[in-house]
Amino acid sequence: MASSDPPSPSPKTLAKGDYAHSGPNDLRGPCPMINTLANHGYLPRDGRNVRVEDFTSALAEVGVASTLASVFSNPIFQEHIEKATGAQAESKPTPPLWTRAMGIIRDPWSAFADFGMRKPGQVDSEGHRVLNLDQLALHNVVEHDASLTRRDYGQGDNWRMQPDLVKELLAASSDGGKTLTADDLAALRKRRINEQREANPGCEYGEKQHSAACGEITLILKVIGDGERAPCHQVRAFFEEERLPIEEGWQSRRWWKLGVVEFFSTSNKVSKLIGKY
Repeated sequence: MASSDPPSPSPKTLAKGDYAHSGPNDLRGPCPMINTLANHGYLPRDGRNVRVEDFTSALAEVGVASTLASVFSNPIFQEHIEKATGAQAESKPTPPLWTRAMGIIRDPWSAFADFGMRKPGQVDSEGHRVLNLDQLALHNVVEHDASLTRRDYGQGDNWRMQPDLVKELLAASSDGGKTLTADDLAALRKRRINEQREANPGCEYGEKQHSAACGEITLILKVIGDGERAPCHQVRAFFEEERLPIEEGWQSRRWWKLGVVEFFSTSNKVSKLIGKY
């Protein structure tokens, strides 16, 4: 989706790492982290023709280890396949096991095809698989209902930051607006689930959506924060401006990057804090 914000400086005048908010013709999606990386030039600033290696190298800039960055990036570059429903699903033949096995041998990431967002045959002029950032708004692939800062898909705008929801996010702080802890964010997540189930009868929130939601809280704590808590003034810059809060004192993890074990163990802890949903 193209941004409706005022024009930004020309990309030609900006170095990689410099911040400029997206312009009216730039494409952005529902993920604040990815939008932020594009606003700093770690991903193509126009949000178009982004390669998988662009994603992995950009995530390294915010302290994500290469293996975890690959886990985040490679599945979404699978081709998106609309799931058949009803009679169509019943009549659709299941590929033989050996066919599926050979596909996974050729491309191990194809085992995660449910997360694919790429259109069939979507490649750049050099034949590399690419995505546009607005494709990340594809509903119920990674994007999900009951977001902390976005409306539900059924409410008409599932990708744009909502100022009132960011205000609620910051107000969730239990220490007077200084920091957000895992307990704060878990309580807010549970409240958002309940709010959206009431406000949107079509709200879809199950195991897949919950897994993504817990991962998002983990990234707030581990990328913006110190692992235990995230300073509210830095969270505000990240969500409101989609900017790395360098001016507010934030620094990327350098010596010990966020890896697979740390990410998923923290996500599991967050899920336990949220409890039954």
